[in-house]
Amino acid sequence: MHVHILGICGTFMGGIAALAKSLGHKVTGSDANVYPPMSTQLTELGIELTQGYSTEQFKPEPDIVVIGNAMSRGNPAVEYVLERNIPYTSGPEWLLDNLLSSRWVLAISGTHGKTTTSSMLAWILEYAGMKPGFLIGGVPQNFGISARLGDSPFFVIEADEYDTAFFDKRSKFVHYRPRTLVINNLEFDHADIFPDLAAIQRQFHHLMRMVPNNGLVLYPEGDKPIQETLEMGCWTPCQTANGDWKVDNISDDGCSFDVIFDNEKQGRVCWDLQGEHNRSNGLMAIAAARNVGVRPQDAIEALNEFINTKRRMEVRGTVNDITVYDDFAHHPTAIETTLKGLRDKAGKARILAVLEPRSNTMKMGVHKDKLAQSWQLADAVYAYETPESSQDSNFSDSIAQSKIPAALYNDVEELVTVLTDRSLAGDHIVIMSNGGFGNIHNKLLASLKTKYDN
Repeated sequence: MHVHILGICGTFMGGIAALAKSLGHKVTGSDANVYPPMSTQLTELGIELTQGYSTEQFKPEPDIVVIGNAMSRGNPAVEYVLERNIPYTSGPEWLLDNLLSSRWVLAISGTHGKTTTSSMLAWILEYAGMKPGFLIGGVPQNFGISARLGDSPFFVIEADEYDTAFFDKRSKFVHYRPRTLVINNLEFDHADIFPDLAAIQRQFHHLMRMVPNNGLVLYPEGDKPIQETLEMGCWTPCQTANGDWKVDNISDDGCSFDVIFDNEKQGRVCWDLQGEHNRSNGLMAIAAARNVGVRPQDAIEALNEFINTKRRMEVRGTVNDITVYDDFAHHPTAIETTLKGLRDKAGKARILAVLEPRSNTMKMGVHKDKLAQSWQLADAVYAYETPESSQDSNFSDSIAQSKIPAALYNDVEELVTVLTDRSLAGDHIVIMSNGGFGNIHNKLLASLKTKYDN
């Protein structure tokens, strides 16, 4: 079967493409913006990519078109599919029909930590010899790919609450039908499709209705929005972080800690990840793995060999003892926890935070009152905005509210020049964005190299 994917370079749709290819289908696709790591992964799989949405891409006509949720009415490719009655579906629905309906699905949901926790869980199952399938919104470095079929009943999936497609406004995760469900946390996000937190909680309630009573729900104790959601209806046994599962005896740098279950020590995690959020992610992954038969002791051994996902505090390079990181943080809570973890590691060394607030929620200015507070653990902030994102976001207000030095730029080349001039040996420069950010990471490293090699 010839499967053609519109919006193929998104992390989720790129994973769909990889799975369809593994199932033996001919796979092609298109996207408006093609950039690594997904474009590299797809090319290596032998998947033909088209830049843009010209109708020429439908020659020859595919058997089915999988339409990503970034596609909307008025898009030339979408209109072509509708006018000619070419069979089409959404990514989540295709996944359910072709793969998930026969699997034990372990779904990782929540506002933050989905990609990292999913990567941890998939690696734990792999380490335990279970050969799981997975679809993750990033590239887990223990595997080097974002999706695979696997060779067991178990399938780990990053369960996103964003909507499914222009023709299906339910959250993606309602198509996944998990048996093991992790809810990491729950905050207001995706303001472009959800009017308020209650609307997101309603979607999580729909998800809860699908988890069987012989499954398991895992969540952090004390998270009020999650508790309110569970009170709407829960038919599944639950375990909690900070209740059934705990961390103890945390090292000064935060990179090692004991895992406690039912008041008994299970072992000690020793890794290079920083921050309370990653300790929580690890705890949830251990707990979820136990639900499918992995001993906590074995899960802990696996996490001691875990390599963090690409774009999650990924070190992109070091020049003259200046370390440049790439991180996906794009929500005030994620920005704050990322910087807190780095501060634990860096101590009194300077942290320069470089931020591109490009998510739809950020562009709408929903979190403008929280943004300045989120970066206060840095020593200086360099924010970037495009003319399109500046209309409603009021980033300049956040800059004005900042208690640490902060500045706003609208040119990546200028920002690279400023960072190169102001950085000093020993600095940590963390670049936070959920997009390509004009290839700023490589440009900055090249600029630093030029400065210090001369």
